[in-house]
Amino acid sequence: MPPRSSRPVDSLDDDDYPAYTMGRAADMLGTTPAFLRALGDNRLITPLRSEGGHRRYSRYQLRIAARARELVDQGTQIEAACRIVILEDQLTEAQRINEELRTDETGSQASA
Repeated sequence: MPPRSSRPVDSLDDDDYPAYTMGRAADMLGTTPAFLRALGDNRLITPLRSEGGHRRYSRYQLRIAARARELVDQGTQIEAACRIVILEDQLTEAQRINEELRTDETGSQASA
């Protein structure tokens, strides 16, 4: 998944800032670099690359990878786990948009 936004904020607070190397990300998740590469191959996460070409992961991407790992640990094939996480993320975003639209609609009705 690509970064969610391009809003400029302090990189320490930015969930999309690619702060973690592949090795560090794998350590944090308790998995292997091969698992992270497989998530990229299945288009779940797309790490940014350093000037030297090394993969760099954000906190947001690590949360997504952790969810995929939970599913794989429960016996789900990695391809299916990636698809499930993508669909969960899309559902969450659709629900957020629907809530915004409802709020906007009730706000405009109240002012009319």
